Amino acid sequence: MRSPFSESLSWAPTVALSWLWGLGFFYAIHVVLAHGWVGFAAFAGPNALGLFLFGWVLGDRRRDPAAILRKAEGAYAGLFLLAQLFAVAITVFALFRHVGQPLFGDRAAAGIVGLVLVAATLGHAVSLRHLRWIHAGLLAVGVGAGLSAWSGLGAVPPAAPTPWWVADERFFGLVVPSLVGFLLGPWTDLQHWQRAVEIRRGGGSVRLAYGVGAVLFLGLLTLNALIASAAGPAGAVTTADGLAGFQPAVAAAVLRGGLDQAGTAFALWAVIAAVSTIDSAYAALRWSMTSVTARSTSVLLTFVPPSLVASPLWILVGAGGLAAAVAAADLSMVYLILPFATLLAGAAACLVLEVLGVKRAYDPVLCALLGATAALLAVAGYVTPNAALLTIAALVPLVGALPMLAEFFGMSAPAPAAAAAEPEPVATVIRVVNDNNAGAEGFEGRDFVIRLTPTYDDTNSVGNVYFANYVRWVGKARELFFNHCVPGFDIASTEFYILTKSFQHDFRREAREFEPLTVRIRVKHSNRKFVTLEHEIHSATQGLLGRGEQSLMFVDTRTYRPLDIPRSIVEGFLPYAPAGAPPARWRDEAAVPLQPPQPLAS
Repeated sequence: MRSPFSESLSWAPTVALSWLWGLGFFYAIHVVLAHGWVGFAAFAGPNALGLFLFGWVLGDRRRDPAAILRKAEGAYAGLFLLAQLFAVAITVFALFRHVGQPLFGDRAAAGIVGLVLVAATLGHAVSLRHLRWIHAGLLAVGVGAGLSAWSGLGAVPPAAPTPWWVADERFFGLVVPSLVGFLLGPWTDLQHWQRAVEIRRGGGSVRLAYGVGAVLFLGLLTLNALIASAAGPAGAVTTADGLAGFQPAVAAAVLRGGLDQAGTAFALWAVIAAVSTIDSAYAALRWSMTSVTARSTSVLLTFVPPSLVASPLWILVGAGGLAAAVAAADLSMVYLILPFATLLAGAAACLVLEVLGVKRAYDPVLCALLGATAALLAVAGYVTPNAALLTIAALVPLVGALPMLAEFFGMSAPAPAAAAAEPEPVATVIRVVNDNNAGAEGFEGRDFVIRLTPTYDDTNSVGNVYFANYVRWVGKARELFFNHCVPGFDIASTEFYILTKSFQHDFRREAREFEPLTVRIRVKHSNRKFVTLEHEIHSATQGLLGRGEQSLMFVDTRTYRPLDIPRSIVEGFLPYAPAGAPPARWRDEAAVPLQPPQPLAS
């Protein structure tokens, strides 16, 4: 068994390599030739820092990446899907325009389609825990190929030396967009969420894995900058917008000097960077979308197979189409990069603030409108160029996150005095420990969770679990939930009974014996008289089996007269009430306070 230290380090290569998609790989070449070594530092520093901070924040032992993502992935599904779409599109576009087309002509397009299919097959067939070892091997081969390309290009002097710094309007205008895009970028990437979840599950340290991974990533960017410096700036091309791009400079230097060996090595290095992006994107999309569709109650899933809806192939096809459209229009890759600092930035900022503990106030429509406006401003500022316009464009989408940002810095409107005195919802009350023999129970956020395994006595003559057992398990979860929240409840001395007013359950799938199950139950909402609980039953292999809710009422033990919610129930369940519940009103309007239990007369 590997130690936590070695387990953490084993993830560092795949962390570094999976963040080296087209943006990092080819923009490192462009920026060092266009803006010099200072410009490269301004690009590479925030890029590596953003990767490190992602791991540092999610690596806090008080945070559970799986629980955070489960809560967020529904609301931020559009953000995650668009981020993967642009990441794959940039990679495919850059590989074709800056390596394949210059070195092999237009026939390289067919080869890249085949490469995408191979990478998708790898992401489908191999789990991420095994994929990391493949990436470690690919990284070693890729670095060797990169060093060989650098050495080969160094044999021919470049057409011009690499400048120390080229400070122009465009350089200063990209400072703020770079900070916004690179610091928020990893949070939009499902690949890194999946890695953080798997590192934690394997007993490793997310902080250590991402700390070492960020250093490795910075080294890979530097390697590409050295390759670019050896190639020189003579290979710049002008796109339809009239701007020069230095991304094809290495391929141009190979052709100019007849350096076939260096060209082959560089092409191999670029292919490895692309494959490790696309296979990871496929695996992460499949992992996340399968989870989302399993919990969905959309009527669409009645007519369309969930596996088809969750398939990453839709994103890959869309990314290929987007890359082909940008290539056909003869545009530069910057048009695929800018969305990360504009279109996606507002939603990404809201997600980060939510992870940091701020109550969700994410308006997806507002963030999309602000992001689209910012994207137009950014394009105008980049083409002009206009540093002020580029800077403003990166700040506009953050307006959508201002309510959450104000709360984070304590600048939001103060809450009413009565509500301010109430305790905050409990993040995690009990660590759930899996016990295959006796089951397990405890809290995950507001959810009370029990784990169980059906056996032969739970099934019917057909072999699937008998339908009434699902109701019985929900009842068991409810009683254990009550027992934890109100441990002093005594049926012999209580002045109120808890009755089930209604119960509803929507069956989605059927379980079989020895299939690990999880039952979740939580407080949904309440008024003076009734409390509504909602529940879900999940299978470890099939996902969501069913969900429903029940309504509870409280009656006097002698007259069966309906009562307001008793004080002991209010106080016991208060920490697990939903975020919008009015706990102060519960407490003030509890008409029948419960007296301490009295001993029975002998």
